Amino acid sequence: MARLESIMPLQWWGISAGALAVILVLVMITSNILLYRRIRKFEASYKTLQTFMSGNELEQLLEIYIHMLTDQDQKLKICNERLNKIEEKLRAAVDRVELLRFRAFDNVGGDISFAFALVNQEGSGVVLSAIHNREESRVYAKPVTKGESTYLLTDEEMEVISKAMKGQKI
Repeated sequence: MARLESIMPLQWWGISAGALAVILVLVMITSNILLYRRIRKFEASYKTLQTFMSGNELEQLLEIYIHMLTDQDQKLKICNERLNKIEEKLRAAVDRVELLRFRAFDNVGGDISFAFALVNQEGSGVVLSAIHNREESRVYAKPVTKGESTYLLTDEEMEVISKAMKGQKI
């Protein structure tokens, strides 16, 4: 204590300590006031963010949209299942047709004979051929699997099958 009194009287040390405590209290009060203002601004911003012009809160809107997305996802799954079945059926359905008219015999006028292919995307179906001459007409039907037949195919039949198989597939 004698050392402190040699520098400055004790009452001044008390006043200095009190002044320092007052300054610390003022700094704390000021920082609390600034924090309070920032919190108020944050609350105002939060309320603005939460509430739109319609008056709906963001959380409620998000819940509604999440529910809608869940419903859409379920509907999309159902549609995909249906679409897969439809595409499978479509691939098996006849969707490629080609006709080639030709002259089978020199003594017959015009191209009245024909080869007609009806195939699906995989090249399976049937090829019909009609051979016409002056005395008779004959019609042949041959099954086709993947562009080939177990029966002997004429050049015209192979050509119509080949042409029919060209095109975009699903």
